Amino acid sequence: MAKDSLTIIDNRTGKEYELPIENGAIRTAQLRQIKVSDDDFGMMGYDPALLNTASCQSKVTFIDGDKGILRYRGYDIAELAENSSYLETAYLIVKGELPDEERFAVWKHNITMHTMVHENIKKFMDGFRYDAHPMGMLMGTIGAMSTFYPDAKDVEDLQSRRLQTRRLIGKLPTLAAFAYRHLRGLPFVYPNNDLTYTGNFLAMLFKMAGKYEPNPVIERALDVLFILHADHEQNCSTNAVRAVGSSRVDPYSAVAAGIGALYGPLHGGANEAVVRMLSKIGSVKNVPKAIESFKSGEERLMGFGHRVYKSYDPRGKIIKKMAYEVFEITGKNELIDIALELERIALQDDYFVSRRLYPNVDFYTGIIYQAIGFPTTMFPVLFAIPRTAGWLAQWAEMVRDPEQKITRPRQLYIGEEPRSYVPLADRPEPEEREDRVAEDI
Repeated sequence: MAKDSLTIIDNRTGKEYELPIENGAIRTAQLRQIKVSDDDFGMMGYDPALLNTASCQSKVTFIDGDKGILRYRGYDIAELAENSSYLETAYLIVKGELPDEERFAVWKHNITMHTMVHENIKKFMDGFRYDAHPMGMLMGTIGAMSTFYPDAKDVEDLQSRRLQTRRLIGKLPTLAAFAYRHLRGLPFVYPNNDLTYTGNFLAMLFKMAGKYEPNPVIERALDVLFILHADHEQNCSTNAVRAVGSSRVDPYSAVAAGIGALYGPLHGGANEAVVRMLSKIGSVKNVPKAIESFKSGEERLMGFGHRVYKSYDPRGKIIKKMAYEVFEITGKNELIDIALELERIALQDDYFVSRRLYPNVDFYTGIIYQAIGFPTTMFPVLFAIPRTAGWLAQWAEMVRDPEQKITRPRQLYIGEEPRSYVPLADRPEPEEREDRVAEDI
């Protein structure tokens, strides 16, 4: 008779263990009972980069990488991208359900009233070098905001968590726009709460003299891009937010950690790397040669493949279609032709197909951002703004989860056995021993 359990036989001792299976997983703490002696610590799982380890239970996002499925709170990403707005999707992610008209009106008001930032934040931003990376400015400024809101330290209080969530979602576009204006040497533009969430962001970015009216196509495209980036399960930055937040630090510090993780070229900076790759290829005629360099390992193919998706990233399909709508307004970004040819050849080449390497969300987003007028250094910032809703939903879920404790992974120690200290004058010369002093530097 089938049982929801896993039987393990330890061939070292011949002992048999039965571990219960819950939601398709075993609790690795159960492995501790598998020992060869009483003073043995017990068995552990070894999983570098957490490739097959569930660190939490979550109700926020569902991904089936083999089938190319992405859902927020049960809603398919394509359906949300077509019908929803970013603020409505953020409500869904944070609250768990889509709002009715009254609740959505209150939510929009609560976010909008927190778009302004303290004047001292401007002074803090001005302290960065004129050419500072916007992501570094955003990370530092968000971390500094924890000093402006000492009430945020009461993470166990529901009302405080709700208030910090509204503050962060409201202020991220303002801080991001300030970072952009600082990079351009332009005066800061204050929020215009008569505009939409993304319309206001565009105004703070690009307004010069006179009134600014965001183009509705660009505004909608940015809103859809924000929806697509709002959450993505336990990725590197979300894991960082949860891990740092597990110490019960305030959410500004936890989100700053998430921004730091997102800053990396293997995460939020990937679309920037795609644009550099396409620019280096230069033209459609150079694509076959580039393909060969990717296959030989001479160059790295960016924007293809994903840790989770082993089929076409569902977000990539939406963005690819939207690119042409943007080009109708901005003019065509010539990199799109190189991207399309690269995708066409790669998806017919057994090297890529057999490895299940398909375009991911980063392959086309950078092309759209570049067409709108963003410098490549702003690309990860545009990722961080919408992902804040997901980070905060995951953070709040972690705080409420009674099973969660401060994150503290184990390790497998493979270093030296116990040895005695030798005085400096008595130690052998480097040529007389195997010198490994700098191996970890």
